Amino acid sequence: MGGSQPLADRVALVTGGARGIGLACARELSRAGAAVVIADLLAQEADAAARSIVEGGGQAAAVPADLSRTREIPRIVGQAAGVFGRLDILVNNAGILSEVPTEALTEEQWDRLMSINLKAVFFVAQAALPWMVRQGGGAIVSLSSLAARVGGIVSAADYATSKAGVIGLTRTLARQYGPNGIRVNAVAPGPIMTEMIRHWPEDVRKEFVARIPLRRLGTPEDVARVVVFLAGPESAYLTGATIDVNGGLYMG
Repeated sequence: MGGSQPLADRVALVTGGARGIGLACARELSRAGAAVVIADLLAQEADAAARSIVEGGGQAAAVPADLSRTREIPRIVGQAAGVFGRLDILVNNAGILSEVPTEALTEEQWDRLMSINLKAVFFVAQAALPWMVRQGGGAIVSLSSLAARVGGIVSAADYATSKAGVIGLTRTLARQYGPNGIRVNAVAPGPIMTEMIRHWPEDVRKEFVARIPLRRLGTPEDVARVVVFLAGPESAYLTGATIDVNGGLYMG
């Protein structure tokens, strides 16, 4: 293992990998040599994403996944791990955005977002960890957000809270499973040009860009390259960390 493909012989599961940041992560992991399993509610898009990776010379498969159904998660992870016979890397990317004003946020909306953005992150990790423990190590990378660092600017209270929870969960799992050779880290992207923010009015985008020292919005690839770094051997002594990918908008 090494050279231009540091993740050769590794298997990665990417939740929400059919498009956006998740798809970029799947592609970058494949370029680094990993076999990739894409788990997504968008089954047709996940199949198409996996096919595109295979057509490019990589190894990939798709698994339909509704992560809001917690009882289904062990089966989904087991199915994903069974495709290539092991599981070395988990990218907890699946998530939904909320922009509902605090005074209008309902319990149903709160629970729906938390079930995907935080609850599923835990239970997917819980199902993946036994595979990694048996194999003697692994890497988990979960997607947090700038909103967890500074509070929701455009996003709502439920979204910011869920992403802050991801950071706390990351630190806890890193402490618990470090002795097993399992590293657990998070990435906190700022505004990234994906389906989540394409609907933003142009003036909102310009306002963000004006506040970003690098004077541009991020791309999914900007985030994916950091995810691959955290999943790979170059970050072998890094665990419990959250890396901010926001062009300097937040410097903590």
